[in-house]
Amino acid sequence: MPNQAHFSASFARPSTPAAKCMHHIRLGQQLIRNELVEATGLSQPTVTRAVTALMQAGLVRERPDLTLSSGPGRPNIPLELAPSPWIHAGVAIGTKSSYVALFDTKGRTLRDAMLEISAADLDPDTFIEHLIAGVNRLTTGLDLPLVGIGVATSGKVTNAGVVTASNLGWDGVDIAGRLNYQFSVPATVASAIPAIAASELQASPLPHPEQPTPITLTFYADDSVGAAYSNDLGVHVIGPLATTRGSGLDTLGMAAEDALSTQGFLSRVSDQGIFANSLGELVTIAKDNETAREFLNDRATLLAHTAAEAAETVKPSTLVLSGSAFSEDPQGRSVFASQLKKEYDADIELRLIPTHRENVRAAARAVALDRLLNEPLTLVP
Repeated sequence: MPNQAHFSASFARPSTPAAKCMHHIRLGQQLIRNELVEATGLSQPTVTRAVTALMQAGLVRERPDLTLSSGPGRPNIPLELAPSPWIHAGVAIGTKSSYVALFDTKGRTLRDAMLEISAADLDPDTFIEHLIAGVNRLTTGLDLPLVGIGVATSGKVTNAGVVTASNLGWDGVDIAGRLNYQFSVPATVASAIPAIAASELQASPLPHPEQPTPITLTFYADDSVGAAYSNDLGVHVIGPLATTRGSGLDTLGMAAEDALSTQGFLSRVSDQGIFANSLGELVTIAKDNETAREFLNDRATLLAHTAAEAAETVKPSTLVLSGSAFSEDPQGRSVFASQLKKEYDADIELRLIPTHRENVRAAARAVALDRLLNEPLTLVP
């Protein structure tokens, strides 16, 4: 069986020859070895050894039926990802609901489900039992072995996979240890914000060794607020974010997490006499209430200021917007984009993860596949 150690995800770029070849083959259709040599910058013998090891692990296969004759010499046999030999479980924990899914080695969703249970309203042990039951339900009837489980969560995560998250009411919860004991497979635990940034990294081609790596900044505003970016080494969290400025919300000097997370924002709004149980409810109220709309626009403006400060630090070519602040409030999103343009005077592509489901799937997939994509040969049973 795989190593039973549990750990916090690092979301590094693939660095070993096997991981680099795996990444290219996973994202492509059919590739020949010479194309892998060109794409990775590795030598022919190194690529040959890496491909052989991946084939022996059952991760890659040859397609001799697709071989095209190229004259004398050894034919170039195309390579492709083999049918998934294993499954990988991923979990994205939310305050009110959590997402559980099974993925194959290409990252395709095999089965998934939303668990409509509140992590904030249950004690951690009871909640984790619900997660374990959810994973067991999804794996029932599947013949492929489970070789790892990943968890994305709000809050702070130690290298041992211990979580402290104020919005969940968790203080030092060893979720990695519980899942590792239950399933006897490695458990990867990471904060949701770098996990979403990692999902962008995992879906992007590796840059050629001689080309600069474009930087992608992911900015998240939901149950928590934060930013992470990816470069040639992997994913890095930006923190602390810039403090907020004066506004109708009366947030001058407050930490962005306290002022602009969904709960923090709704608390600021309630101080002004407008009460809503969710962001979606406030957006609905704002259709007929100009003051509520002004507060939403204030939040969008402050988020843009915070994002601009983060962008000035890392100079990204792409900014990915993620979380309900952007997906549930289209007018606020427009305010954000306009304010960002005023404060960050550089060419930048804006991209939106449009739904909550896509956000949680991206985070769950990233933690589920992190070990496979960085150490593919260590998962071989």
